[in-house]
Amino acid sequence: MDRSASASVPSSTANSPLYSFPPSLFTLANGKSLSWLYTTAAVIVSLLFLEQAVYRYKKRHLPGSSWTIPLIGKFADSVSPSMEGYKRQWDSGALSAISVFNIFIVMASSNEYSRKILNSPTYAEPCLVHSAKQVLGADNWVFLTGKSHVDYRRGLNTLFTRKAIGIYTSIQENITRKHLSKWLTTAKQDPAPQPIMMIARALNMDTSLKVFCGNHIPEHAAIDINEKYWAITQSLELVNFPLAIPGTKVYKAIQARKVAMHWLELAAKKSKLAMANGGEPECMLEEWVQMLNDPNYKGRRDFSDREMAMVLFSFLFASQDAMSSGLIYGFQHLSDHPEVMAKVKAEQERVRQGNYEKPLTLEMMDEMTYLQAVVKESMRVKPPVTMVPYKATRAFPISDDYTVPANSMVIPSFFNSLHDPEVYPEPSEFLPERWLDPQSSANANPKNYLVYGAGPHRCIGLEYANMNIALVLATATVMMDWEHDITPLSSSVDIIATLFPKDGCRLRLTPRNNA
Repeated sequence: MDRSASASVPSSTANSPLYSFPPSLFTLANGKSLSWLYTTAAVIVSLLFLEQAVYRYKKRHLPGSSWTIPLIGKFADSVSPSMEGYKRQWDSGALSAISVFNIFIVMASSNEYSRKILNSPTYAEPCLVHSAKQVLGADNWVFLTGKSHVDYRRGLNTLFTRKAIGIYTSIQENITRKHLSKWLTTAKQDPAPQPIMMIARALNMDTSLKVFCGNHIPEHAAIDINEKYWAITQSLELVNFPLAIPGTKVYKAIQARKVAMHWLELAAKKSKLAMANGGEPECMLEEWVQMLNDPNYKGRRDFSDREMAMVLFSFLFASQDAMSSGLIYGFQHLSDHPEVMAKVKAEQERVRQGNYEKPLTLEMMDEMTYLQAVVKESMRVKPPVTMVPYKATRAFPISDDYTVPANSMVIPSFFNSLHDPEVYPEPSEFLPERWLDPQSSANANPKNYLVYGAGPHRCIGLEYANMNIALVLATATVMMDWEHDITPLSSSVDIIATLFPKDGCRLRLTPRNNA
């Protein structure tokens, strides 16, 4: 029996697909896909066009790129900033515009506009960098504005009076001698030139913590804070990944802040106990506590341990990088100008009268007028901070023909003011003598010297910072000689929150024989 016939499938069935759809369904599906693609493309193109239109509307006639790179703008330039790039921007006009990640930024390069921003608290407030509030704490007093800022600051001014700074002088000198002795010990073991960038930062941190907290912070804690503080410095670059997730610079900085705050709060608590037991002030915290307990004091008295610690942390933030930059370039400028170094050493001989172990006093520091001119000129040539970002809290009519849009970033820049040839002839040259003549154009135009800013947020500790740099250099000149190992990177600048020489300032150190 032939069974193949019963198992056969009709040819019409065998050649047909298992399922069949009307051709119109494929056409409809393809049409919908294309429609979705066209719609998405149209939205993206519209958004990109809108981005450019908004940028050009805000920019108006200001110098700057006619178009901004979609989405990221000048992000690449901000990740690897250079002095050459900044100078091109500053030289493009008194006001110029850029955009980074759709943040519209107006750069002010002239003295007039920079000072106007710094002195217009009703239109602009400091914002530093995007990550600043995450790192420093959103409730930090440095972000206060208006009357609340003025009142808070007034209470802190007494921490930097001449009387207070006189207390700090001996602390600064003791710490400085300790660290410079370590430098010389290391140099004896390895006489080759070594970069001083990180060891100068360690010296500054140790000095600040001892001045601020005295013996209320143990040495191991000071070392821990110093090692972790570098993470805070790196997080305050102009552009950083904004989210505080493990592994990012902002995350590491927040962890470093927590470590520092723990020890600073403990120091505040111990200072209150020391003053309650009748002790005499030996550091800034104790001076502050005693001031708050003074019956004649008219300001606020109820500062918690955390609030006091937050203030000290803000002082660390303000001083550590700026003072380190100023100190490192002070060493470099003195070494590169032996005629200036010789005058500094001669002044030390005159003031100290041959007694190089005699403790320094404020009165002795006052007599070092040439050294003070050296410090002032060094920070003019290489200002630690070249600009401070502000945010326009409302439309800011900065000039007759331009208004900064509300919520834009507006950045006063200091470099051009400090290198104005009409005020500072030969502006790139290191000439401390320009500050010794009371009638010089440098002294006749104090508004140009914006090293410490201006207005209500001008650096509160500028006298302390100047004296600290001068004191370290004065002590160094009597303890050691140093020679700058000039490399191709010595004149190049690394911008890490503040300015540093790219090679870290390589010095060859030898002990000085003052016999």
